[in-house]
Parts: sequence; structure tokens; C-alpha cells
Amino acid sequence: MKRLFVLLLLLWSVPLAADVPLDGRAVLAKAFEAAGGDKWANARTLVLKGRAVFWGKTGAEPTSAPDSYIMYRELDPDRVAAHGAEGKVRIIVSDKGKPLWTVGYDGATTWNDKGIIPKAEADAYWASNFGFGIIRHAMKPGFRAERLADGNVDGFATWMVRLTDPTGSESLFGIDQQSHAIRMVGFATPRGWHMRTYSDFFRPASRPEWLQAGKVTLYYNGVKQNEIHWDSVEVDGVIDPAVFAVPSALAGP
Repeated sequence: MKRLFVLLLLLWSVPLAADVPLDGRAVLAKAFEAAGGDKWANARTLVLKGRAVFWGKTGAEPTSAPDSYIMYRELDPDRVAAHGAEGKVRIIVSDKGKPLWTVGYDGATTWNDKGIIPKAEADAYWASNFGFGIIRHAMKPGFRAERLADGNVDGFATWMVRLTDPTGSESLFGIDQQSHAIRMVGFATPRGWHMRTYSDFFRPASRPEWLQAGKVTLYYNGVKQNEIHWDSVEVDGVIDPAVFAVPSALAGP
């Protein structure tokens, strides 16, 4: 009996695996799997379609709500910088069939419906917008993940992790403690502190392993600027290179 009592004391003194705190890398590994694992991390192209709502610098009412917001992405498999232009991107915004604005990056040049954007201006623009995709590379050598104080995003308890890329740029990610969905990303930009929250998740019928946020809300310095509502996502489809290319009318002689 005495021997059994000693054995029980020893067992009680050994911490259970569930009691071992998760470190930053372990938290991101959970988010990685919830998002879709290797197929999500290694996606090469994305086409997202939905609608958007925009607010101005002042005022409580939206300034516009275009019914079509389409983003084409060709992802860089070797990305190491969180907040610079990478891969290729094209965004096309229209309302009731009328084009409103567009912006593109062909891997070298950034352009919009008004013309080619000078590099310094383009770099600042992308630095204020790119930030989420770096989490796809977080498990690779050269990245550092640090667990911070837990948080709460849209009413969901989150683990907070600071991800530092090989260039030294930092991004703050909020991971849902229950579903392990990526609930937010935040980072410093030329425009100030930028935060995006993610909600209304769905899994496309064609890619049931893929967890897609149906709503993305963007804030700058704590003020909401716009919402993107995604209705559909196409993964690894073929995108015509002309989608990203600078239009001949803008390219000059």
C-alpha cells in the first residue's frame, strides 16, 4: 500500500502534456494545419471574388460599396519578406458592371488605372498592404515565432504570436484557441499600425481542406477603412499572364 501511495505521488508530480504551454512555433503549426496544411502553404495561385465596403477618413457611413471585388494572386514560393511586394497581384473593383479602379503588380512594376506607379510610392503602398501571406512560410528556417500575451479578436480567445521573418520584419498573428483559425494579423506600415481581422470562415466544396475567411476587415491606426466579403476562392488555377501585365497603353513606347 505504501509503495502504491508513493507511485501515485510520482505520477501526480509529472506534468501532463496538455499542461505544457505551447510556444509560438507550436501555435503557428496548429494554424498551419487548420488553414489547410501543405496544400494551403504551397498554393501557387489564388483567385478570390466577392464585394467590398469602403469608409472615408471621417464619417460613420460608407463612402462606397462596390458589388464586385476580384483579386488574382500568383504566390512566391520562396518569399522571405513579410511586407514587400512579392509574386504577382491584380485587384479589379467594379460596381454594377462599371469599372471603378484597378491595381496590379507583374513582379517588377506596379501600375493602376491611372498609370505606372513610381517604385518608392509602390513600395510604400505594398508595405501598407502585404502581411498575411508570410505565415505560409513560418515553419521554414530563418523565421522566429514568439508567443505573447493572449488576446481576444471579435470575441474569440486568441493566442498571440509575433512572427519575425529573415529580413527582421515583424507581424503579429492572432490564432483562435478553439478552431485554430487565423483571426488577425497586425504590423507597422508607412501609414501607421495596420490590422486585419478574419471571420465568417468557409471551406470551398472543391477544396474542403482549405479554410477561407469570408470576411476581412482592415484597420489603420485603429480606424476601420474597409471590409472585403469573399464569396468564392479558386486555388491553383491557371491565370492568364496578361491579367498581371502592364497594359500596353500604360507601358509607353
